[in-house]
Amino acid sequence: MNHAADSHDLIRVQGARENNLKHVDVEIPKRRLTVFTGVSGSGKSSLVFGTIAAESRRLIDETYSTFVQGFMPTLPRPEVDVLEGLTTAILVDQERMGANPRSTLGTVTDAHAMLRSLFSRIGAPSIGGPTAFSFNIPTTTVGGASVTESGKKNVIKQQVYLGGMCPQCEGRGTVSDLDLSQIVDESKSLVEGAVLVPGYTADGWMVAAFKAVLPPEKPVAKYTKAERQDFLYAEPRKIKVDKINITYEGLIPKIRKAMFAKDVDSLQPHIRAFVERAAVFGTCSACDGTRLNESARSVTIKGRNIGEAAALQVTDLAEWLRTIDDPGVAPLIGKLLHLLDSFVDIGLGYLSLDRPSGTLSGGEAQRTKMVRHLGSALTDVTYVFDEPTIGLHPHDIERMNNLLLELRDKGNTVLVVEHKPETIAIADHVIDMGPAAGSAGGEVVFQGTVEGLRASGTRTGEHLSYRASLKDAVRERSGVLEIRGADSHNLRDVDVDIPLGLLTVVTGVAGSGKSSLIHGSVVGREGVVAIDQGAIKGSRRSNPATYTGLLEPIRKAFAKANDVKPALFSANSEGACPTCKGSGVIVTELGFMDTVSTPCEDCGGKRFQAAVLDYRLGGLNIAEVLDLPVERALELFSAPDTKVPAAADILSRLADVGLGYLTLGQPLNTLSGGERQRVKLALHLKEKGGVYVLDEPTTGLHLADVDNLLRLLDKLVDSGKSVIVIEHHQAVMAHADWIIDLGPGAGHDGGTVVFEGTPADLVAQRATLTGEHLADYVGG
Repeated sequence: MNHAADSHDLIRVQGARENNLKHVDVEIPKRRLTVFTGVSGSGKSSLVFGTIAAESRRLIDETYSTFVQGFMPTLPRPEVDVLEGLTTAILVDQERMGANPRSTLGTVTDAHAMLRSLFSRIGAPSIGGPTAFSFNIPTTTVGGASVTESGKKNVIKQQVYLGGMCPQCEGRGTVSDLDLSQIVDESKSLVEGAVLVPGYTADGWMVAAFKAVLPPEKPVAKYTKAERQDFLYAEPRKIKVDKINITYEGLIPKIRKAMFAKDVDSLQPHIRAFVERAAVFGTCSACDGTRLNESARSVTIKGRNIGEAAALQVTDLAEWLRTIDDPGVAPLIGKLLHLLDSFVDIGLGYLSLDRPSGTLSGGEAQRTKMVRHLGSALTDVTYVFDEPTIGLHPHDIERMNNLLLELRDKGNTVLVVEHKPETIAIADHVIDMGPAAGSAGGEVVFQGTVEGLRASGTRTGEHLSYRASLKDAVRERSGVLEIRGADSHNLRDVDVDIPLGLLTVVTGVAGSGKSSLIHGSVVGREGVVAIDQGAIKGSRRSNPATYTGLLEPIRKAFAKANDVKPALFSANSEGACPTCKGSGVIVTELGFMDTVSTPCEDCGGKRFQAAVLDYRLGGLNIAEVLDLPVERALELFSAPDTKVPAAADILSRLADVGLGYLTLGQPLNTLSGGERQRVKLALHLKEKGGVYVLDEPTTGLHLADVDNLLRLLDKLVDSGKSVIVIEHHQAVMAHADWIIDLGPGAGHDGGTVVFEGTPADLVAQRATLTGEHLADYVGG
């Protein structure tokens, strides 16, 4: 007889209206793998993250005591009528891991904690517990008196608590120094502008104190030893300048506190540029970059200390651990090996445990988080993945699929937002959103099996079986870009010629050395424009309209149509709402909890004063124009009575790169990596000549949009540019004029060029992993 408790096998969503969702009703089977598909901006994330995962988190937060809830942000209930059958949702997203300099791959996955236990138990000589091997804990000496319950007094003399932190670099592995030539021009005097720090002008207040203490007309190079010490390193002291008491301090400690101790990203652009120029980071000479002090480095197992073990590639570390035969630590080694084998299974065997977590790519970070969950004892939870195949070679996608199925088979509900047909193919259930993006999306256009999706006639269904074909004829090169002796990271003295005037695709499994080759040897050369997926520097006020310069012609058009000043139509200038200062939100920053943003009540999040919203252009006010998606705005500014050629030009470039669904006023910090890259690409489209380097431009693109991207890449090459694309998507490989394949494996098993030639030759030879997958793809 079936138990009533077993009947709850669905997550029911009714009337979901978050963002662009139009009263969406869906039933999602539990303990199954459900893939959400649809073009970018169709509402997949609004349904999965904004509705299901958000409500799960909100309900869990409510189970904490009122005291604890007081320290947590108050999450609003998603716009939905009914949500039933939810389980605890665990988000495994592509957010890069915190770039704390002390955080490494080993510390975020507990591998380092197990390694420390191993060395404390069987390492020789024995120096103490696991903390003696931690680079986050310093060695401390304690003295004092303690009183027992019976009143007996114990005197502790110089008790040493061992930690493993290197005292020189404080466990960071690197030491920062300042390049004095970027801070002071020694050939000049103070009045001639010897201080090169931004804001320290020769006649300004910041330099006035130095002129009062030191000879202002004397070149810095001619200072006496005492004057030089006073100028650069003086301890703070009180002096009088123009009868005003001020604190005098040496230039170096002063700017260290004011500029170098702050988060680089929070600084103004010109100060950030100065800090990046003047700060020089080098490997710590005391610990040789291992972060560990001498006593931690003196302990070895089989001739290796813990720093050397952590520096090994994961595959090598696992091999080394298998040689340790000690029954006392067998369970510990078994658990550590299971964790390391999971890294290899997921395609991260080329990393090392001492790799700083902030240097992992978005895809690597997501897979690292996945490793943590695979070993978890939790079941019956909902795992939510955001495009887990990003940055993966077709060979690695097979491994990722197996891991998703493994999570499902443990009894979990797995929800995946994905575009790749290989992952859609393993779904138990598919929910296709559409029919288009933005306001033209937000509906469920299909739900059912993968076979049903193929026959459904939706955009995803039509393109699921689509295969790009190899080009009939490839272009002729106009020259070559020579790379000789490239040896950064795992590259092995690579010599390769990158053809100019062609579409060149650089491929290979994750960790084979593609980025090391291109970013290490091509980017930075004259005439090379690198367009990556890195964050676009800008505040929460920045949006596509401000970043691309689109707002300028729009403001002028509004001003001309209404006979007023253009500044009124800027949310950062005269037209700003006085309450929120034009940001549209009131931000509450409390040190002990998440920063919370709430829409401004006075302007309703529109960012402008009410009077400004009375001015119209083509029947719309400025706030309504900023709410338009790119495609609609392009129609508006191309129409005869509201024509703005400068705006239409920028908008058509944004549409060309597949961002027609993006609204003009969407904050830049909410864009995905792929969207950021395409915004940057739109900006550079107008430049003449040169070499473009694109890093996985298909990231986040629907199958139907990949075609548009290929047309755009062709357009770029035909206009005289050389395009180098680091890419795993077979459609882009098939469309290339030239392919450079790195491998044969990842980490120290890669780093060599295993093929260079046309896609047709790669398919004909089938000699590499990439060749096999591409042959299967074009043959399918």
